[in-house]
Amino acid sequence: MRKEFHVGRRRSFLKSGILAGAGILISNSLFSNFSIAGTTGSSMPAILGGVRSHKRPWPSWPRWDKNSDELRVLKVLRSGVWSRDKVVEEFETTWARTIGAKRSLAVVNGTNALIIALKQHDIGGGDEVIMPPYTFIATAQAVFSTGAIPVFADIDRDTYQIDPKKIEEKITPRTRAIVPVHICGLPADMVSIMEIARRHNLIVVEDACQAWMAEIANKKVGTFGHAGCFSFQNSKNIPIGEGGAIVSDDEAFIDRCYSYHNFGCIYGTVKGTSGFVGPGTKLRITEYQAAIGLAQLERLELQTDMRNHHATYLKHHLDGIPGIRTYSVYPNVTRLALHLFPFRYDPDQFHGLTRNEFIQALTAEGILCEEGYAPLNKMSFIENTFKSKNFRLMYDAETLNIENYNRNNQCLINDKVCEETVWLPQNVLLGSRDDMNDIINAITKIYDHSAQIKKKFS
Repeated sequence: MRKEFHVGRRRSFLKSGILAGAGILISNSLFSNFSIAGTTGSSMPAILGGVRSHKRPWPSWPRWDKNSDELRVLKVLRSGVWSRDKVVEEFETTWARTIGAKRSLAVVNGTNALIIALKQHDIGGGDEVIMPPYTFIATAQAVFSTGAIPVFADIDRDTYQIDPKKIEEKITPRTRAIVPVHICGLPADMVSIMEIARRHNLIVVEDACQAWMAEIANKKVGTFGHAGCFSFQNSKNIPIGEGGAIVSDDEAFIDRCYSYHNFGCIYGTVKGTSGFVGPGTKLRITEYQAAIGLAQLERLELQTDMRNHHATYLKHHLDGIPGIRTYSVYPNVTRLALHLFPFRYDPDQFHGLTRNEFIQALTAEGILCEEGYAPLNKMSFIENTFKSKNFRLMYDAETLNIENYNRNNQCLINDKVCEETVWLPQNVLLGSRDDMNDIINAITKIYDHSAQIKKKFS
């Protein structure tokens, strides 16, 4: 999950022939003889009074095709059957098949998908859950919501993912689970993580809330751990407004999740002598939400290929600009989701132009961008949670000592990454080749004139 990137621009989504050769495994040689059309590296940047690089509207998000998408939703609305029923079941079956899992449960959002998955693996008070600090607050809040305490393991600087070597260092007798986050839609090193989990008898719940369709060795993320959780919030690559899903091959586990999301009712292998047999709450999605999701699913494959194709092109050219370093992926990764296109920015290569100043200059060029996450492990919600009544009842004073906690949860690599990362949002990657060239040209212009831009800010 991530902070929402609101996009108010409008553009028709053109189904062109640019998907030839789509995918992250395209050789760099494909682009070795490319000249970037309209390169204007020596022209004046927009922030200095020049003409901005990108003048066209970016692809709008979320996408809605009135002719093809509304029939299913209108049918649901006119039926009067709005609460969970057959359309939700169809969405769950379709999502499970799409991801390659036996079962799926649709819920109100990705945050609660994580909470349910952890709770139904009996994670709770007294437990520790290892997770990365480079993620949206929802991942940590999900852990806290169970009564467990998040323990932060540092990330790999190049991939943005939790570092398996750092996970091993954080395991204690209280450790019960690992929550790897496939942040930005780039897969974590699940092979190594699952091996660590097997050695230490730990539960793995994948936060795949930004990683729909991403793959490791042609196997979709979300299907490596004991459960995988997805988000369908409005900014996501499959937007429903709000929504989430849990996937798993463990039938009994999904039955427990279903029971919990429906007041603790009897369901499947969850048996009892009365209608409601255990703890639960109400986290069902509606029929019309599922209808929107089914419409969005029909173009997810095409859009994912397009994002990968354009990201490969962008990555090849941006990595050639001094001071710009795009993401890396693990060798066994075969597909990315690319909810975000992240790159690290080095101000030393831009005459001391700060990241904020660089973003202002890039925005002036008409390029959608934003800074990445702040260090999650340093945020005040952790101390405030420790001060809450329930946590003071569950844990001793030493465990809740925030100074000790902060000292034990330092993540120095993450601190650096949070200072230097810039994001391009996923809808940018649904543009044209000309749009990608505009991004490259804009950054090139800023690099070529960085000394002059710095003087402007001085």
